[in-house]
Amino acid sequence: MTTDLEMLALAAGLTAVLWLPYILAHIVNVGFMPALTYRGDATPLPAWAARAKKAHYNAVENLIPFAALVIVADLTGAANAATAAAAIAYFWARLAHYVLYTAGVPFGRTIAFAVSWASMACIFWHIAMA
Repeated sequence: MTTDLEMLALAAGLTAVLWLPYILAHIVNVGFMPALTYRGDATPLPAWAARAKKAHYNAVENLIPFAALVIVADLTGAANAATAAAAIAYFWARLAHYVLYTAGVPFGRTIAFAVSWASMACIFWHIAMA
């Protein structure tokens, strides 16, 4: 497996578990049964959990174009050391984005998002130039 595809798998796996903290916070906040039966849906999440939920949604939204770019680069032979480095940067930037956004670190989420976006732009560039 190429580094690009490995990072795609890791990014997908990460995105698949990012819901756990805010769901657990919801269960702690309203109780197990209300959380399962939708009775607790009107109860707001703690601020950190609400940020975690938004960070997860952002990860889901960005996983789709990242996946498409990595797969196209792999299928067209455009994958190379630069796209591998970009895919690695994307993964770590997405992890940082989630942590920094959830923690409420000023400017942190924006910088991490910009790095992940630039990583996708790099992969796109190598596809377009192949």
